[in-house]
Amino acid sequence: MAAALDAGETTSVALTQAHLDRISAVDGAVHAFLHVDAEGALAQAAASDARRSAGQVASPLDGVPIAVKDVLATDGLPTTCGSKILEGWVPPYDATVVRRLRAAGLPILGKTNMDEFAMGSSTEHSAYGPTHNPWDLGRIPGGSGGGSAAAVSAYEAPLALGTDTGGSIRQPAAVTGSVGVKPTYGGVSRYGLVALANSLDQVGPVTRTVLDSAILHELIGGHDPLDSTSIDAPVGGLVAAARQGAQGDLSGVRIGVITELSGDGWQDGVMARFTEAVDALVGAGAEVVEVSCPHFVHALATYYLILPAEASSNLAKFDAMRYGLRVWPEGDAPSAEEVMKATREAGFGDEVKRRIILGTYALSSGYYDAYYGTAQKVRTLISRDFEAAFEQADVLLSPTAPTTAFPLGAKLDDPLAMYLNDLATIPANLAGVPGISVPSGLADEDGLPAGLQILAPALADDRCYRVGAAAEALLAEQWGGLLLDRAPSLDGGADGEAVSA
Repeated sequence: MAAALDAGETTSVALTQAHLDRISAVDGAVHAFLHVDAEGALAQAAASDARRSAGQVASPLDGVPIAVKDVLATDGLPTTCGSKILEGWVPPYDATVVRRLRAAGLPILGKTNMDEFAMGSSTEHSAYGPTHNPWDLGRIPGGSGGGSAAAVSAYEAPLALGTDTGGSIRQPAAVTGSVGVKPTYGGVSRYGLVALANSLDQVGPVTRTVLDSAILHELIGGHDPLDSTSIDAPVGGLVAAARQGAQGDLSGVRIGVITELSGDGWQDGVMARFTEAVDALVGAGAEVVEVSCPHFVHALATYYLILPAEASSNLAKFDAMRYGLRVWPEGDAPSAEEVMKATREAGFGDEVKRRIILGTYALSSGYYDAYYGTAQKVRTLISRDFEAAFEQADVLLSPTAPTTAFPLGAKLDDPLAMYLNDLATIPANLAGVPGISVPSGLADEDGLPAGLQILAPALADDRCYRVGAAAEALLAEQWGGLLLDRAPSLDGGADGEAVSA
């Protein structure tokens, strides 16, 4: 699309309108968006066309539209985090990544659906209803960022932003056949991101190709003085790494297959596609070694102590006193505590309440050391596992998720089964290392997408892009095109090829 704009073959207004038309045609079935800003997106597109006519292109993606997860503050657009407690709230400022998108000239189509406050693995915990997987509308699109992944997979947006706290970019990418990247912690600003767990959250790109993610990552990344966790270093070399990887030569690259991320509970079709992807990388010259990360088996338990603890602290600010929903209980002159209780009861969903209770308990007097303190110690051991593994390999590989997309409602009544979807992605967040998910093919059992996860050391995001682009190119050669080229069309809308053209 950017090349077509550069060549004068189309305009940003035309591209933006095409995607708005696509949203109108299919989002009733997909429900990827919570808020669509047609007027604002077209105005931004017109401004992009004017810049281009004046020879003042703002960035390589100037004029290409984008969707933004509804957990990122957007000046003038609602930011609800998928929750009733923030229904209708319009921030007075932009998150840093949103500000950088605007400065780069990308029209913002709207805000995408998500599990409430990013708590979930299926986007079924949104207070505004679930998002549906474009490959099979009866199945989940992953979570918490299923809206962004579904929008990209359904060709409603060519690019999107998500956030990844324990896999919320990578797992949805895997089950929708898209590409999702969790950058190194601190590599992309978190300012203006409504925090779930401050030590885990990271903003990243959701796209249809590895190169697209690299270009978008370079636009949004880099130091931000407004974010105390931001790394004071430029982001660069990602596009070059993706272009190098696309040549399909991985001579001298050591890839480590993580022993602990396979075995019982992993879907046969997912493992078959993973093995084929590894074989393709070996065929391109990579060397494979098996690595053991013994403390990864404790990652899930560690994560579900640290995350709820941080979440219970972060969500304390939703108290009905400053902004958002306010519910008045029955009776005369209710106290502030009674108003707060009534508001949080009505405004928070079941999963949010569950995690607040878990986190408050883990931080309570007498249990802090036994639960939260111990979890932080195990987190250190997981980071050491990564350090040891990266002494043996340049990147680490695993399937992104244990299974393909499961049917809507199948795990809603079993929180533990739902949490297990993030088994492979959580360790990267605990250690702060970068990861990417690229499509690895369709599972034999159900014909649904599976994902290949590539992890690299902190600040070595370029390795994810190089190996990810190589896997994408090698597998596309086998399939005769990208995996999304094989996605079924959605009733009521043109197929993806027609829309992108």
